[in-house]
Amino acid sequence: MRFTKMQGCGNDYVYVNGFTEKIRQEEKPDLVRRLSDRHFGIGGDGVIFINPSKEADFEMEMFNADGTRAEMCGNGIRCVGKFVFDKGLTDSEHITVVSAGKIKYLDLTVEKASGMQSDRGVVRKVRVNMGSPILDPVLIPVVAPESQEAPESQGAPESQRVPENQEAPESQEASVTQKAAGKMLVDAPILVDGREYRMTCVSMGNPHAVIFTEGVAGLDLEKTGPGFECHERFPKRTNTEFVEVADRRNVFMRVWERGTGETLACGTGACAVAVACVLNGLTENKITVRLLGGELEIEWDREKNLVYMTGPAVTVFEGEITCTN
Repeated sequence: MRFTKMQGCGNDYVYVNGFTEKIRQEEKPDLVRRLSDRHFGIGGDGVIFINPSKEADFEMEMFNADGTRAEMCGNGIRCVGKFVFDKGLTDSEHITVVSAGKIKYLDLTVEKASGMQSDRGVVRKVRVNMGSPILDPVLIPVVAPESQEAPESQGAPESQRVPENQEAPESQEASVTQKAAGKMLVDAPILVDGREYRMTCVSMGNPHAVIFTEGVAGLDLEKTGPGFECHERFPKRTNTEFVEVADRRNVFMRVWERGTGETLACGTGACAVAVACVLNGLTENKITVRLLGGELEIEWDREKNLVYMTGPAVTVFEGEITCTN
């Protein structure tokens, strides 16, 4: 089987061309586990099959490293855009990709590198319309205590809140408006391994719990992450982002991904973080999310209620592997 190893901000996956490689559906979970193994396989945060689609230009069929299906991966879908253009599966710099029934719109930045014989160039960067954030706990899904209602105060720390007699910045005004609608969990308490945290829950097609804290670089995610991922309040488990706000345009983030563990980056997680930052009155609508593997530019267009993610896509290497044991 031919494969391509790709990464976006260090979030690496094995990519398989579903147009040419025919793998039976029931065999995929075991194959994914073997390919993702960093010692006995190719190594990666999971496997993405790029398939034909009747709904969009292409389908992204994504699996976590443990063989479970995942709905969406922001870094992964950018690499899909690079794959299909660089491999000549499309000539368009504007494509659609469907994943788990949801269609995303990609704008490809194509550059011709020095020494290239082809006039087509290669994709260096991709901007993705990630759609609207989902804030209803039922749809995320996350179990909200029956007594939990939308908080009256801002979720930001007291030192970062605006005094009552002072006009709130635009992002905080939006936060108040949305919280008044009720159905959301913003700065909500959650008890994990005997410690209370404050979480803001967002779905970008997959569930995220955003935790604002200090000292992100020193956190022991191997110890903390599993307690969030498998917490009883997340029926389908969750991805968890631990975020430190540097200023109103920059945040630092580490992520524990459902079914994989800590990764160097998470595109949907960065999108969820941007939304959570605005809801808590901590940042502007457009921010740079700094991850272990690089940086992503995220913008929440609140007028259209759409989140845009811009970041790199890189081919690491290609090869061929025997799929049988």
